[in-house]
Amino acid sequence: MATFINLSYPPHSTVSSHGKHRPHHLPLSFSPNFPSQFKRDRGWGYGRVVLLRVKCLNEPSRDAVESESTSVSSGISSYSWCAGLGGLGFLETGYLTYSKFTGSDAFCPVGGGSCGDILNSSYAVVYGIPLPLIGMVAYGAAAFLALKLASKDLPFGIDESSGGLFLLGTSTAMATASAYFLYILSTQFPGASCSYCLVSVLLSFSLFLTTSKILGWQKIREEVGLQLCVAGLVFAALSNSYSATLPPPARFGEKFLPYFPTEIKASSSPLALKLATHLRSVGAKMYGAFWCSHCLEQKEMFGREAAKLLDYAECFPDGFKSGTELSKECKKVKIEGFPMWVINGKVLKGIQDFSELAKASGFEAGDFSLELAEIAKQSAADNMQP
Repeated sequence: MATFINLSYPPHSTVSSHGKHRPHHLPLSFSPNFPSQFKRDRGWGYGRVVLLRVKCLNEPSRDAVESESTSVSSGISSYSWCAGLGGLGFLETGYLTYSKFTGSDAFCPVGGGSCGDILNSSYAVVYGIPLPLIGMVAYGAAAFLALKLASKDLPFGIDESSGGLFLLGTSTAMATASAYFLYILSTQFPGASCSYCLVSVLLSFSLFLTTSKILGWQKIREEVGLQLCVAGLVFAALSNSYSATLPPPARFGEKFLPYFPTEIKASSSPLALKLATHLRSVGAKMYGAFWCSHCLEQKEMFGREAAKLLDYAECFPDGFKSGTELSKECKKVKIEGFPMWVINGKVLKGIQDFSELAKASGFEAGDFSLELAEIAKQSAADNMQP
């Protein structure tokens, strides 16, 4: 961008040795291409007006500014996506961690092996640490780092480039672990269904791809050594942890699993007998499968005698194999998982404690806490017996 500067000189003059007026002027030099104008003044000699063309410093064009602004906005938006994915993963693994430490469990899915059995298998522990807890820490770290990158407020004096590499390393480790567990799921639990596992795989791969897009594929190619190193360490750590792990006792879908009656070791308490009798009188029904460990846990809460009083429906009375249909009785209620209760038209999914069953059926017997503690104590003692 250029502009013209108007320079005018004072119209005074001096007298030369010849008696002629001489105008004072500054020794300005300019290109012949620059416009200039001379004006003769009778009384004052030559007045001079010079128009100088001055070129200003280069300024960024509006398009360049808008492009840079759009690029920064896109980067912040992408980091926000990473933070969102990490947050979802943190919530999912946080729920599974809570379930692990409290002993609660989700109901078993229909049409495959138990999701609960997979989450409670030996593959759900790495070096003695519950896998959901490790995932919760990883997702939480990724979400925190992405939020800091989006706000450009990185901790510990880390610059944006280093922060991006940390996020890349974290997402690479998570994607590698997810691929490893997907392989375990398909080979060790064929035919089994684990929605939590699949959701975690989707989130971790999405986080890795989003991070790669932010940094750019050129940067990813430059840091391929870092990625291979991280992936190798994760693979080696998981393989070493599972090297002594035996395969699950039941490979769902590999072969036919004949029906077998479950053995209940715990004895029934007076309260359990009363509650079981009441549940039967109001038409409450429990639906389950012989291979479902949580169905057995529910029966153990009642004990041997009380469990016989329950109205129980077996959904696979002829055995189980991948693709086996539910019994007509279970199809009729459109069962979604095991165990499942239907009490006064209300559906209760998963293991239910006595207080929930009493509330749903209208049974009143005061505080159940002491009774439940006694049942747990008795069940533990029975399980220790050979």
